[in-house]
Amino acid sequence: MKNPFEAKEIWFLTGSQDLYGDDTLAQVAEQSAEIVAALNDAGDIPLRVVLKGTMKDRDAIRRTALEANADPACVGVVAWMHTFSPAKMWILGLEALAKPFLHLHTQANVALPWATIDMDFMNLNQAAHGDREFAYLATRMGVARKTVVGHVSDPEVRARIATWARAATGWDALQTMRVCRFGDNMRDVAVTEGDKTEAEIALGVSINTWGVNDLVDRVDAVDEAEVDALVAEYDESYDVVPELRADGARRDSLRYAARQELALRAFLTDGGFSAFTTNFQDLGGLRQLPGLAVQRLMADGYGFGAEGDWKTAVLVRVAKVMGYGLPGGASLMEDYTYELTPGREKILGAHMLEICPTLTTDRPSLEIHPLGIGDREDPVRLIFTADPGPALLVSLADLRERFRLTANVVQVVEPDEPLPHLPVACAVWEPAPSFATSAECWLTAGGAHHTVMTTALGIETFDDLATIAGIELALIDAGTTTRGFRDQLRLGQVYYRLAQGF
Repeated sequence: MKNPFEAKEIWFLTGSQDLYGDDTLAQVAEQSAEIVAALNDAGDIPLRVVLKGTMKDRDAIRRTALEANADPACVGVVAWMHTFSPAKMWILGLEALAKPFLHLHTQANVALPWATIDMDFMNLNQAAHGDREFAYLATRMGVARKTVVGHVSDPEVRARIATWARAATGWDALQTMRVCRFGDNMRDVAVTEGDKTEAEIALGVSINTWGVNDLVDRVDAVDEAEVDALVAEYDESYDVVPELRADGARRDSLRYAARQELALRAFLTDGGFSAFTTNFQDLGGLRQLPGLAVQRLMADGYGFGAEGDWKTAVLVRVAKVMGYGLPGGASLMEDYTYELTPGREKILGAHMLEICPTLTTDRPSLEIHPLGIGDREDPVRLIFTADPGPALLVSLADLRERFRLTANVVQVVEPDEPLPHLPVACAVWEPAPSFATSAECWLTAGGAHHTVMTTALGIETFDDLATIAGIELALIDAGTTTRGFRDQLRLGQVYYRLAQGF
């Protein structure tokens, strides 16, 4: 996956005014540069922070906001009121700003120089009330923002800024995301449907359909030498079962899976797509439902949704972008079946074929097994069990007048016993706060059965993304109760309907 942060940047604006004179403003500029250098030098934030100067009047602020909107490199704006910056001068700029916004409440010094404090020091270091003036105005205007408080030398402060920067980059990726749906969604399924027009309005993502046989033509045209090279890569990368090896009876099935991968990559690259869907009910002239190809494309950063589920494809892709460079991975996931022994409740998640191998550090097994649906040849797939550790499950559902993210904090665990007959990759997890509460709340929220599982990101990243996007996030975590969650949903329904206006 190409580094999504490489050509992107965060703009840093310092608020002040002309009242204090040139000497004070020179110190403001110098200390602003030190703050930005500290953010960049620490290496916690995955993209460059760029100082855009001291904002002293409303025309400059508005002009800078418009420049941020127009610059594709800028994914978000950070503002800090170093001195007292009368907030009315920010009205036009905040009104114009269309990029994600973070309010950093900090100051140049960590400790107060108690013995030498004079009025010059007090006039220079006024963030304690300058930021309050600014925050009042932003609140009055209803500006969606993240607020981070503390000195930039604090790793926790930098970590929170970094989390927001990842969410802002995810939002930026949504604005240019193109999703290719090969065929429609699974017949008679409700949750995989959705308003694609509203998705483009609310999220910026473009979702359109291409015929499956457009892909079939690409599969049939793949060069044999390319197939040879890719199959050799499979042999090197995975534990290939004997029947799929070079002298195995079903080697041709592996070669066809390689054709699918090569054709899919070419199709997605040529079309500028970063996410896609397939549907086992609409395979056209394909001999197999793509399994191995989908798993490897997800591992390389593509979003994917099964059965035409474009919303999950979008979520997987944005999780890949936001989690780039962090340990762990992200994948399509589906709650499949339960362990309901009292005190040992767990969820076994899997899918027909398509779980991303970034969820494991083990070497997957490359196998072929029958698939009871789809009416095609047995598909090839990677089999593994997700590594134990903390994870997050997130779904995106269309509730007619808005979208809702539903998220559950979980702990991936080892299966209670081996799964020698399970012919797919899987994950086993214990949901917070308990199985019963988690499931009841998820069902109450109308959370989808397809999710993205991420072992790289925590809830704060999706919380920041939801704030940026202006969409609802319903969180199930260790502190959740069914009554409190139900009340939260009721309040959210009122809020999000009123927020849309009449």
